[in-house]
Amino acid sequence: MNKTAVVIGAGSGLGLGLAKKFKNEGFKVVLVARNEQSLKEMAEHLGEAVFFKTADASDAANLKNAIDEIKNEYGTPDVVLYNVGITTPDSDSLTAETLVEHFKADVAGAYTTATCFSDEQFVEKRGAIIFTGGGLAMYPADGFIPLSLDKAALRTLAYILHDKYKKHGIFVGIVEVCGTINGSPYFSADNIAESYWRMYLTRDKCEYAYETPELSAQQNEYGTFENKSAEYWGAVYKFSLEDK
Repeated sequence: MNKTAVVIGAGSGLGLGLAKKFKNEGFKVVLVARNEQSLKEMAEHLGEAVFFKTADASDAANLKNAIDEIKNEYGTPDVVLYNVGITTPDSDSLTAETLVEHFKADVAGAYTTATCFSDEQFVEKRGAIIFTGGGLAMYPADGFIPLSLDKAALRTLAYILHDKYKKHGIFVGIVEVCGTINGSPYFSADNIAESYWRMYLTRDKCEYAYETPELSAQQNEYGTFENKSAEYWGAVYKFSLEDK
């Protein structure tokens, strides 16, 4: 087994789907998240050649230390998948401090991940870094203010790093997940994970939106949905009900 994938934000949803996909393609997989027990159970479930490392993506020093340990113990990876996102709806007591805490995990952790992995060995491997984005980046919604802001910032970061690193042979991309993961068969984690695999293989564009075919067809020539955010998410919800 010659290649290694690191999944940061390895939860039971998309993180598990990504780990399964890359393992099935012959990769050694290293799972990263805060909960050691959950990581242990996931690694046991996935079986041989799956390892784990605990880290808090919102704590830069802690995350850097975990990345150093991963490189020392498992070698420089071929692909890093940053799948961290605080997706809970906003409370009535949303504060500026909450915005900052969410940003640390959703965006700053992605930047830490990209900069720490992008060393000479990663360049030699022509490594790839793929972020998990979301439709809220383009169609923000009240009730998800921090997540809307952070997905927009993460999308911007992906484009900046894509242009910055491509001259060194490193690929940076983002998959915009425009729906609820595992909320319907179409949005199953396994289906979405296929988009990350295709992006890793083709490296042909920085951004891919995983959305319903109907919504994709309603985008205008500039790649923007013609309706307002509320109508967009209403259409997503309607499709999810029909897809069940």
